[in-house]
Amino acid sequence: MSEGQKNGVQKPLAGLKVVELGTLIAGPFCTRIMGEFGAEVVKVESPDGGDPLRKWRKLHEGTSLWWAVQGRNKKSVTANLKHPEGREFVRKLIAEADILVENFRPGVLEKLGLGWETLKVDNPGLVMVRLSGFGQTGPYKDQPGFGAVGESMGGLRYITGFPDRPPVRTGISIGDSIAALWGAIGALMALRHKEVNGGAGQVVDVALYEAVFAMMESMVPEFDVFGFVRERTGNIMPGITPSNTHTTKDGKHVTIGANGDAIFRRFMLAIGRDDLADDPSLADNAGRDARRDEIYSLIDGWCAGLEETEVLATLARAEVPSSRVYSAIDMFSDPQFIARQMIELATLPDGKTLRVPGIVPKLSETPGGTEWLGPALGAHTDEILGILGYDAVAIAGLRATGAV
Repeated sequence: MSEGQKNGVQKPLAGLKVVELGTLIAGPFCTRIMGEFGAEVVKVESPDGGDPLRKWRKLHEGTSLWWAVQGRNKKSVTANLKHPEGREFVRKLIAEADILVENFRPGVLEKLGLGWETLKVDNPGLVMVRLSGFGQTGPYKDQPGFGAVGESMGGLRYITGFPDRPPVRTGISIGDSIAALWGAIGALMALRHKEVNGGAGQVVDVALYEAVFAMMESMVPEFDVFGFVRERTGNIMPGITPSNTHTTKDGKHVTIGANGDAIFRRFMLAIGRDDLADDPSLADNAGRDARRDEIYSLIDGWCAGLEETEVLATLARAEVPSSRVYSAIDMFSDPQFIARQMIELATLPDGKTLRVPGIVPKLSETPGGTEWLGPALGAHTDEILGILGYDAVAIAGLRATGAV
């Protein structure tokens, strides 16, 4: 079965050729999405160790388990971009591609002779996704910028945490991942435009800080109209009450979102507070928010007197949106995760089986899937060189000179 099929069904991006010149998170996650849905993704890596993500976090037999997921369904080729023949190989590869995804600092590819103005001559239909800290233009464009910087400049870090403590990160590299999603969306929009309206390809310019900034809800108009600056508020949502995380008698944590008017009334009835359920001053969010300290204290006390299972059972009977705060332990045994195939069983190159995240989103007719996990560095170099017309002698020459 080809990488463009899942259980014999053609995947939606089958036939799409994608080249990745990226490392770590933003660029590789963008192409991972495309590869999961059938695109042929060729990842270009340095012969000297490849993508640093291969050595991040927990290692199995010397290779990151994160790489196993981030590199799934991709083909790995090595190319020395400092070597003229290595650059020529990459240029030929891009000339045959539909999409190029890169996350170098602006100007780096131009110095290597692989900038947009050069590549579009070779391949007028190319869609080039450029992911960087600050975008391809503006006074900050030449500065380095990782996801943490984008989260800080984009406004997310400022509002994350508790009001009496410094800003905190969200626990994952969310800025990079959001930028990757915008990159994938932008690439597919550019392809759609080309297919429907004709014409040439284009550049999709994604700045990490802008990717985060675009998620900041009503922050801009609230400041413009009212001079209101959103601050850190911990787990609550000011103006939307009650919505918070509470601790149960057995030390577990439960998130409860009872901020809908009818939902709040059901919640109060379920915990024996008919007086609050029928209190007209609590019939809408504005009224509840004015008494949020009282309401949260009440819910804290109720949760503290019951074990997690009792709390969740009561909330489920009353149809109040709620959830335990899941760890990986919970996910592995949860029937919803299992039913939706969100924990997949896969096999590493050495034969070891492991569980990996399932595919999102779920397409009813052309679902995505995992065909293989992140490959060994350069595992597909000879294959791709052969497709591009290099014979065995030429490939041996490239290796001898350090070009690949």
